[in-house]
Amino acid sequence: MTSTGLAQQTRLVCETPPDRRLSDRLVITSDGEIDDETIEFEVGEIDASLGANPRGSMSGGIVVRQGQRVAGADAARYVPETQSLLLTGAVRFEDPDTEVQSESAEFSYGTGRIRFDDASFALGASNSRGAADVLEINRQGVLQLNEVSYTTCPPGSDDWAIEAGEIKLDTVAGTGTARNVKLRFEGVPILYTPYFSFPLGDARKSGILAPVIGSAGRSGNELSVPYYWNIRENYDATITPRLLTARGTQIETEFRYLTRRNSGVAAVEYLADDSMTNSTRHMMLLRHSTLFDNAWRNVIDFTEVSDAQYFEDLGGSLAASSTTHLNQRAWFDFYGEHWSAFAQVQDHQTIDESIVSEDLPYRRLPQARLRGVWPDQALGLDLAVGSELVYFDRDVGVTGWRFNIAPEVTWPLQRSGWFVIPGVTMDYTQYQLEDTAPGDDTEPSRTLPIASFDTGIILERSLKSPNRVMTLEPRLLYTHIPYREQSGLPVFDTILPDLNLVQLYRRNRYLGIDRIGDTDQLSIGITSRIHDLGDGKELVTATIGQARYLSEQGVTLPGELPVSSESSDYIAEVRFLLYQNLNFDFGHQWGVEDRGTTRSEARIQYRPQANKIFNIAYRFRRDSLEQGDVSLSWPLTQNWNLVGRYNYSLRDEEPLEELVGLEYESCCWGLRLVSRRYLSTRDGTMDNSFGLQLVLKGVSSVGSSADAMLERGILGYSAAMN
Repeated sequence: MTSTGLAQQTRLVCETPPDRRLSDRLVITSDGEIDDETIEFEVGEIDASLGANPRGSMSGGIVVRQGQRVAGADAARYVPETQSLLLTGAVRFEDPDTEVQSESAEFSYGTGRIRFDDASFALGASNSRGAADVLEINRQGVLQLNEVSYTTCPPGSDDWAIEAGEIKLDTVAGTGTARNVKLRFEGVPILYTPYFSFPLGDARKSGILAPVIGSAGRSGNELSVPYYWNIRENYDATITPRLLTARGTQIETEFRYLTRRNSGVAAVEYLADDSMTNSTRHMMLLRHSTLFDNAWRNVIDFTEVSDAQYFEDLGGSLAASSTTHLNQRAWFDFYGEHWSAFAQVQDHQTIDESIVSEDLPYRRLPQARLRGVWPDQALGLDLAVGSELVYFDRDVGVTGWRFNIAPEVTWPLQRSGWFVIPGVTMDYTQYQLEDTAPGDDTEPSRTLPIASFDTGIILERSLKSPNRVMTLEPRLLYTHIPYREQSGLPVFDTILPDLNLVQLYRRNRYLGIDRIGDTDQLSIGITSRIHDLGDGKELVTATIGQARYLSEQGVTLPGELPVSSESSDYIAEVRFLLYQNLNFDFGHQWGVEDRGTTRSEARIQYRPQANKIFNIAYRFRRDSLEQGDVSLSWPLTQNWNLVGRYNYSLRDEEPLEELVGLEYESCCWGLRLVSRRYLSTRDGTMDNSFGLQLVLKGVSSVGSSADAMLERGILGYSAAMN
């Protein structure tokens, strides 16, 4: 059959089962069901002969479809010997993940292979593009490229590019390999490697990660080269040699795992010979969790370091240098419908050498808690009981067992807009002590009834502004606890916490069981909110509260003076939207008469856009600290961004941290330069560091982890260029 000069397009559908020749299955059709094994042609003009030696040529535009793969060209020629089509003129290929353009291509429909010469390509998943002398795609999703260049920059802006003699991309497995690779930045080669492998998209792949290069303060300059090991689908590890020019080479290892029941991370850091201290230094960490089918859970939290200055010398942050204790504990817990249980063993490593032996925390060897709750019982009563058994151990001071049980009955009456909850608790504590002073009771006990009455209402009214509602939420808690002499009881884990809005409504002013404060107390507070019903935003939240003492309080901790005033400090918190993107947060604690301000915190954040942030903060704690903090991330031009932070101690009249940096961001790469001076040790030693980070979008970053530093230091900052 020969057909020329067709007035309209004719669709040729070729079904391709592997056991039939193309000449046996060439069918002209106007409609039909097409599956992924069907090849579908659309042509403008066709000249074909069918028979013993089929031949065919097509012109006037051709489109070839097979499933989600589409190829098009100006013309094509059918080659039966190789079961292929030779496409010429404006050749284009598309599938869900790839787009290729060239002047000629060979489509081998028997094997599903497509070969392009002098091709340009784009990978949609990563917005990347490139060019290759030869590009082949097979039906298994493997791309083979020879003499290729690759970048994520838009056309006309080849600021950086990867050039390789050969690249193989397996889009199904999500991995790639490359040989004879050069990385050019602004036309200058900055990296060469004869071979490397890499993941595509979010796929995991073993290999060397981007190095970290920068200044580590008094530890010298830093070079870290992490190696990522994708052990299995649910196991991986990162091994990082870290060169500190003033100390030596540190090895950091991290192992992560995830199974149906277990998850966690184990890490070890090891510095064989610190040149500055002439000692071997290490850190070990384990975070583990197991979820059992019977609702039990096991958690292990363990950290240990070789010496007290480890984090100060090798941690690199103010938060790390202020660490005083490291947790070393393992626990089991369970939460059921009526019962919950908790059991643990706990130790600490104290790394603040200024803490004396008498103030070290106790070990819990072991500790067990059991709590039961039964709501909605007869007459609407809620019943509960909590209990604890723990052995406290320490090298210095009194040690021993403590047992506590506290049955509780409450009668909650709740309706829309109000609640009333009276309650009674009987608290019993028994000790069995060792290493007591001569003549002290080794088995002291305490029994205390605790009565409370908690009530509150929620009032609401509409404001003149449309879609805005204001609430008024007063709350009152009355607590009665009679006096019991408790000076003969040890203090294992009890403290007097800071007063805040949570502590204001706790019945016991102490945190812990060793002391239960006697009181006739009214805790009074009121909260007001303004809601925008249109967008759901809470425009204003303001709370103020105070505790009023109706009788004298005699129970104290060792060294604590009895409360002599008739009221606690006032507590106030305010949060509101000043104007559009200007937010204000304020917290204040102050006393009556001549007690003055105890604590105060204030913060203003202006954020007109996601990349425009300006923060001002003030913190005050009487006899402890007074600090001011200013931070910002602000664009100077379309490409340049200024970042900075200044944290100053008004009490000590010296800065705690000074940070300033510049960021440059283009469409496909970015650069961060950050200089930092910060308090690095508990004795007030200051350190300096400098970070330089080059970000190649869609590939990786090279240099220091400046983005992580900025995210920690500037509230609201996000490293968006990554």
